[in-house]
Amino acid sequence: MKKRLLAAAALTAAAALALSGCAGSDGGGGGPIKLGSVNTISGPATFPEASQAAKAVFDEVNAKGGINGRKIEYKITDDKADPATATASARQLIGSDEVVALVGSASLLDCEINAKYYEQEQVRSIQGIGVDPGCFKSKNIAPVNIGPFNDTTLTMLYGSEKLGLSDLCVFTSVIGSTGPSYKAAVDRWSSITGKKPVLIDDTVPYGGADYTPYIVKAKKAGCKAIVSNAVEPDAIGQIKAANQQGWDDVTFLFLTSTYSESFAKAVSNSAAGVYVPAEFYPFTEDSDVNADWKSLMQKNDITLTSFSQGGYLSATFMVEVLKSIKGDITRESVAKALDEMKPIENQMIAYPYQFKQVAAQDYEPGGWPVVLKSGTNAWAKAADDWLKLPSK
Repeated sequence: MKKRLLAAAALTAAAALALSGCAGSDGGGGGPIKLGSVNTISGPATFPEASQAAKAVFDEVNAKGGINGRKIEYKITDDKADPATATASARQLIGSDEVVALVGSASLLDCEINAKYYEQEQVRSIQGIGVDPGCFKSKNIAPVNIGPFNDTTLTMLYGSEKLGLSDLCVFTSVIGSTGPSYKAAVDRWSSITGKKPVLIDDTVPYGGADYTPYIVKAKKAGCKAIVSNAVEPDAIGQIKAANQQGWDDVTFLFLTSTYSESFAKAVSNSAAGVYVPAEFYPFTEDSDVNADWKSLMQKNDITLTSFSQGGYLSATFMVEVLKSIKGDITRESVAKALDEMKPIENQMIAYPYQFKQVAAQDYEPGGWPVVLKSGTNAWAKAADDWLKLPSK
């Protein structure tokens, strides 16, 4: 009899735990709405502002009562640009913490490593900053930014078609499996323009101590412009190497990763200019477009960068989707709401955000050209409107 009672008690406890687990994974009832993000906060290139900005949005929502009285519980993880840590981070958030969705992630390798796991678990991710190729190939992932590969095509397009530059040379720093995607970005530019680069060098390192050999090689090849996916410190190193060679008539066509006030302050001689197609509305301009984002970032002491713009937008879009859900907010209901959402118009981006269309890359990505001219130490608009790519 005693054994039977103990067995019954064990079954009851197990059932209670199972029900508790289901409630957590579903996010139903009156408990918190659990969200999370996988980020590279430490490593060769870091993106801490995206998740910080997303958290600031959620904190603001919670301070105003949450979503229909339910608070948002947001967990940030650091994958350290390490595949094993990225794998563990995703499984912790989805398997242990039982988040209903991922929001504001910004990682060098999250999507490439975890996309299939997200599909298996039917978890959707609104990336704050999509970086690796996997962010743009999964039906479960839809970044709010256009990504470095679209950005590469755009910066080349602006240089050749708007600035009239010939003889473009491409410097590519490759991490993981990004090489083919950067090649595809250059090929897309060639397909649109009918032109080809003078030189492509995909051996340029991240965190290089001296970029002089690469600059000398480009100068000898007769390059009029250097297209580079360098992150901020490496881009500064490439410009300084050109300065040391007395190469003052070369134009630099960089990506949004260099668009920051700290970069502008560090570069006094930008040769013939640094041009970037900013993935979000230029934050260095005084405008009502960025007013709410800017106010929230300053309130929370978060650096004003494109990365924080991405984190802010991803969280803002998720809040709007969560508010649209009737009934329990679960992993399933969030996925359904994202897949069926109506387009969200926001002047901070060039296109209406619609999860399913962005995940399928069935939209027209755009960037706003900005320029850093020598002697100014300040970015300025280089165009009056978005520069767009035709949808694939």
